[in-house]
Amino acid sequence: MLSRLKRQQRSRRAIWIVRARTPVAALDQALLRLLRTRGHSPGAEAAMKALGLSGEYGAIWMTIGATAAAADRRRRSRWLAGALVAPAAIVVNFAVKKSVGRQRPVITDHPPLSRAPSKLSFPSAHATSSAAAATALARVEPRARLPLLGLAAAICVGRPYLGMHYPSDVAAGVLLGAALGRIAPLPLPAGREPRPARDRAPER
Repeated sequence: MLSRLKRQQRSRRAIWIVRARTPVAALDQALLRLLRTRGHSPGAEAAMKALGLSGEYGAIWMTIGATAAAADRRRRSRWLAGALVAPAAIVVNFAVKKSVGRQRPVITDHPPLSRAPSKLSFPSAHATSSAAAATALARVEPRARLPLLGLAAAICVGRPYLGMHYPSDVAAGVLLGAALGRIAPLPLPAGREPRPARDRAPER
């Protein structure tokens, strides 16, 4: 079985090598190099590294959800459920990564500025968890949508900026995460009961 898995991994790598010769992949590589080599300064790199660290395992999103839950008793269960979307999204992300098998980018003259627990790249776990949690938490408090999405966007941009992911890894992670954030079940606020079916407005 081990030899069969190795053959499958080699075949997936071969597919990615072929795809790397396509115009879309060339654009992906060009965007990666642009982000990895432009707009860099000690301060900017430190900020992006801090954002990347905060996004590890969905830590920043669980912190936001837990803090909001402590301050908002009525919607506590909703905030906590929204926060848990981040680690749940990472589990889904890893399953997709294993099935795709794409390796992280390599720019020999500009090595990555951070480390990762896995060599797998597609889709980005930071992008998936951030988009999922921001979408779910924005459902709890729509007025916080812009700052939540802004934080998620900053974390996402940081991945190719640090040389950790291709832009396409991030784009795929955002799409996957946004879908997960929309379908994640969130409990009703405390003291609010669902209306009986006969009282609901008819669907059109």
